[in-house]
Parts: sequence; structure tokens; C-alpha cells
Amino acid sequence: MASTIENFYKKTATAGMQEWPREAVLYQPYEEEQILLAENASCLAVRTYLKMLNLPVTLEQRANAEFISPGGKRTKLPVLRVENFLYAEFDHICTFIEEQFNRTLKEHLTQDKKDQVRSTCCLAENIFTVAEQHISWVDAEVRDTITKKRNGCVYPFPLNHIQNWRKEAAVKRQLSLAEKLNVGLDEVIRDVDHMCQDLSAMLGEQEYFFGDSPTELDALVFGHLFSIFTMKLPNNRLALTINKYSNLNQFCRKIDHTYFSPKEQVRQLK
Repeated sequence: MASTIENFYKKTATAGMQEWPREAVLYQPYEEEQILLAENASCLAVRTYLKMLNLPVTLEQRANAEFISPGGKRTKLPVLRVENFLYAEFDHICTFIEEQFNRTLKEHLTQDKKDQVRSTCCLAENIFTVAEQHISWVDAEVRDTITKKRNGCVYPFPLNHIQNWRKEAAVKRQLSLAEKLNVGLDEVIRDVDHMCQDLSAMLGEQEYFFGDSPTELDALVFGHLFSIFTMKLPNNRLALTINKYSNLNQFCRKIDHTYFSPKEQVRQLK
């Protein structure tokens, strides 16, 4: 009986959302003052994905964006609100849009290539997010001069320190589960370098990873690479590592130019 009722509401919700609503909202932290590297990468990836699908949203920057989130495995951001539904993080948002609105960027691909998009997205998001969180919260110089100042800037004393302790503990739990908390930065950088080698080989001289049309992988990789390129940190080893791959660099420039106006993407790729 319970499953019958659940299926009824699921079908009703799906039937009521065949058209993309005008009032869809995307929540993220303040970009200039507050947002951290991993969160910025996730938010930019989702914004790029929505632009590639031509699905308009109102972008709202809020100090408490993380606490609006219904949850997630990594950053809990950004948060997409569509009618009464809240979804957070790149993978969950992509799945929601594909299932509820039948909109996807990989519909032209074969099943094998669709599977490749999903698996590569999962691997790339994990490796890049771990590296971004590691350099933000484990590297002492970055943590103390950039991360804590940005993360705590929207809160009054002593709440700013409490929020930093809470956030640092949460990130370090994630890194511990990934077995990357007690490793050196060199190992994390090697993982990123190997990922970039694979992505560079996959991209080759194509415009996008799977030909002339973008997929979810293009949006995700752009979000991470562009954020690493443009967020200024005292330790720039991540940016130097990915900058070695000229086709990935050009790939970022192409997507930035195609989908973002200068007003929308203030920080320019250098």
C-alpha cells in the first residue's frame, strides 16, 4: 500500500514538471568573498551544464547556501530549487533533470559512450574535488591565509571560528574516507596529473570530449579546471599541473567564451 501511494505521488510530481519552470533558482555562496575552491568548481560546473541545456535559472548568492542544501557526498553545493524540489551537487542535479524533464546532453551518444561519460564524470569529480579540498584545508598556508578567511567572512565573531572548525572537520572526514587525509600534496598532485593526461588524450583536437557537442563531462571538467585556473592561492601547484595540457587550457577558453559573458564570468583565464 505504501509503495502504491509513493508511486502515485512520484508520477504526479513527474507529470507536473514536463516544462522547465521560469522560477527555477540556483543557490551558491558569495562568489567574490566567500566561496571556496571545491564549492566554486561544483557551482560553476552546474551553471555550465544548465547553460548547455539552455535551461534558465535565477542565480542567488547567499551566505547560508550550504545550509539550504538537502545534503550531498562532497560539497553539498550548489542547490537547485525547482518548484518544491531541492537538489544539490552536480550528479544529483543532472539525474533530476534527466528523469523529470527528459533533458540530457548525451542523448546522441551510444550506450557505451553514455556509460563512459558517467564513469569519467564520477572519477574526475572525485579526483578534482579531493585535490581542491586537500589544498584548501590541509595545506597550512592556503588554509590559514585564504580558506578560513573566506569561509568565515560572512559570520560575526566567534561564530566565524566555529564555522571554520565545523567545516574543516567535515572536509577532513571526507578526505579520511577517501584515504587522502594523511598523504602528502605530491600524491594528490600525481592523481590530478594522471587524470589530466587521460582527459587530454580523450579530448585530442576535438572541440568537446565526445565530438562537436558538449556532454555532462565537458561541463564538469570545465567547472573544475576553470576554478583551479582562476582562484588565486598562495600554493598554485594545482594550476601549474593542469596548465601543462594546452588542449585542456584551450578547451576552458572555448567554453568560457561560448557560454559566459564578461559580466557573468568576472575572473578571466590567464
